[in-house]
Amino acid sequence: MLPRLFSLCSVAHQVAFLSAIEAAQGLEMTKPIAMHRLTAVVAERLTELIRGLFVAGLELDQESAPAVRSMIQASTTLSGAVETVPEAVRRDVIAHVKAALRALGISGEHQPPAPGSVLSAYLTRCDREVLSLPAADQFFLTPADDLEIVTRLMAEGTAYSEAPELCGRVPETGVWARRAQREQILSAGASGAARVRARIGEIARLTCWLDARRDAPDNGVVASYRLGERRGAAAVECARGRLHHAVKLDEEGRIVRFEYLAPTEWNFHGRGPLVRSLKGALLSAGRQGQDAVRTLVGAFDPCVGFSLSFREASHA
Repeated sequence: MLPRLFSLCSVAHQVAFLSAIEAAQGLEMTKPIAMHRLTAVVAERLTELIRGLFVAGLELDQESAPAVRSMIQASTTLSGAVETVPEAVRRDVIAHVKAALRALGISGEHQPPAPGSVLSAYLTRCDREVLSLPAADQFFLTPADDLEIVTRLMAEGTAYSEAPELCGRVPETGVWARRAQREQILSAGASGAARVRARIGEIARLTCWLDARRDAPDNGVVASYRLGERRGAAAVECARGRLHHAVKLDEEGRIVRFEYLAPTEWNFHGRGPLVRSLKGALLSAGRQGQDAVRTLVGAFDPCVGFSLSFREASHA
């Protein structure tokens, strides 16, 4: 049912739920099932990152639009969590995705988009958007936080899931947080353009992983936890960040409690990373300044609806 209830990151929700149920039952995932779920989650993350970058952020020309359409359709084939995709089909899908990425200017995780590509032009526009960000503190959600989060989620329910925090702080989750955990070279003020580049890099990174499927692309992409008798939880690293599920079963195995915490609740929290980034920021007058804010908000999560209102600073 879950893929029919969630239009975004539905496979991540399904995998988190199944993993939490199995943990509550004291069951262990077999290696083939674990690899299948990991592949499905990574493929869906790739699809959602592509959709958010190209559909929400860019105006595509007649040459680019078919490449994006082909890429989304191909990567969606790998994210079906019900049946394992045959190896020949997987290889064909990856070949389609890589060809489409090359057509759009993406050749590698740490390589800039090809000159003259639609992505190169988009990044040039982003670089021109003037938004002077304050030196906000950056702290990030990691798999090491899972147990505290799911324990509080089970104990406090929606009171926690609607306004989560860890020791009074609200960490960031998602593409930028994943990059920070891998590279630890980030500046204190992450601009919208820098975040878009990180998204492009992750698209290339996930494509390479789906091609080789060796070590997991990130730590704890799918993790499950037994919280006690008939209680279990799981965490899944999806496109927007770390997703948590927690369940409780009765003696006959029926679900009597189900809680989940979406990554959006961290990033768009009233004291969260987006607010910290924008609070005290200075932007240029006119359209460029407004576009800079839109780019930054979209880089956190392009699928969250928002409206912007601006007022001129008063001068004494």
